[in-house]
Amino acid sequence: MPANLGPEYLKAEERYRQATTDEERLLALEEMLATIPKHKGTEKMQADIKRRIAQLKREMQKDRGPRRRDIFRIEREGAGQVVMIGPPNSGKSQLLAAMTRAQPEIAPYPFTTRLPLPGMVRWENVQIQLVDMPPLTRDTAQPWMWAVMRSADALLLVVDLSNDDVLSETQEVLEFARENGVVLVKSGETTFREKRSLVAANKVDAEGAHDRLDLLKEFLAGRLDVIPVSALTGEGLETLAKAMFFDLLGKIRVYTHPPGKKPDFSNPFVLDAGTTVLEAAEEIHKEIAANLAYARVWGSGMFRGQMVPRDHVLQDGDVVVFYT
Repeated sequence: MPANLGPEYLKAEERYRQATTDEERLLALEEMLATIPKHKGTEKMQADIKRRIAQLKREMQKDRGPRRRDIFRIEREGAGQVVMIGPPNSGKSQLLAAMTRAQPEIAPYPFTTRLPLPGMVRWENVQIQLVDMPPLTRDTAQPWMWAVMRSADALLLVVDLSNDDVLSETQEVLEFARENGVVLVKSGETTFREKRSLVAANKVDAEGAHDRLDLLKEFLAGRLDVIPVSALTGEGLETLAKAMFFDLLGKIRVYTHPPGKKPDFSNPFVLDAGTTVLEAAEEIHKEIAANLAYARVWGSGMFRGQMVPRDHVLQDGDVVVFYT
């Protein structure tokens, strides 16, 4: 039976050939496995890809020496990792500085960012990792940049509302990313190539920005949500941080405590939206989950301390007490 390999698989295979770091090779192999047609004619190919993935993972675990990939690899912290992308001079570095304690180089000329730079965004009682990246252009993009984007939890596309060419620049970034196997989509269920994404329309304080904002929202309607912000004045940054937590990362905050004690509202458990009581117990302590009988929940739309079954879906801000 012929393999009948599709274009997505062939693109992933080409990215594997061009990869220069172990992370890029691993991501390409995983995409090859995800996109290869599943039938008898590809069984040997699937087995070979799985073997290469396992071997590469073993080599990466053994290798503790200095490697080129360490320059680009950003360890996840906080509730999730959001990577910023955008055209030159969109204000990504200034946005990182405004929302975190990171100190990126900020200048009125393009390409001041050469390596990924992380910072921690604090929203209420949670933190989100925000990573600045070099501008995304056809002339300067490097293979490691795509690897960082694919491994991120979500992407934040930063565009410049002071620029009359904001629509064409936005479309160029979206098309260029798609050509390289990174498809920006709204929050929700995604495929292997798709990344949850949001648009931060920066420099909303600039002259004529609101007119360009209306055009941008119309241009992206149904594709991506747009949040107007100003890294200079701080406008919209709180709204953006909240949207990153709930919409981009799809998270909720849950609090718990032993019976008879008060919960610590400064230190929530961060869980995926849609998490059930049993799944929350598994995340918090597997022994509790193994012996869980029921739980009581204090939260929105609930009676205080309402008894709930193991499959009850938790909401942001719920306080749950487990009974074994």
